[in-house]
Amino acid sequence: MYKNLFVLFSLLFILSSCLFQKKAISTNYIKQGIAGKVFLISGNQMPAPNAPMPHPKPISTTIYIYKITNLSQVVRVDEAPIYRQIFTSFVDSVTSNKEGYFYKTLPVGNYSLFTKVNGLFYANAYDDKNNIQPVNVQKDSVAQITIQISNNAVY
Repeated sequence: MYKNLFVLFSLLFILSSCLFQKKAISTNYIKQGIAGKVFLISGNQMPAPNAPMPHPKPISTTIYIYKITNLSQVVRVDEAPIYRQIFTSFVDSVTSNKEGYFYKTLPVGNYSLFTKVNGLFYANAYDDKNNIQPVNVQKDSVAQITIQISNNAVY
């Protein structure tokens, strides 16, 4: 019995160490910039009795970093969070790994983050000034962000 408990606690300790390490990966390599995770959300997201909610899937994709971008500075496809053109300055890009994690060193400033869906830019988060997927990088700090690609989700 004690041997089984020891094995169980050992496994739990190892698992929790691995989970902590995955979270730490995103900020250990940089002192200033952005870090986060990208998820793909698709399918029916409506809650239903006795039905589990589908889990977001981490994905590997390219994140395009632009100077802070307002809705007035893009060519939008209808009312969707999809954009044909962005008229602010392109800063850099970073690719998330297969677990969806990414990090990028950036100077202090305000940025907008986009991914691409079917060859067009995609971002579905806004602040109160209609800035698209905004992130603020402060001196000696890593801004944490979660990007959700939900163009194929139904709510």
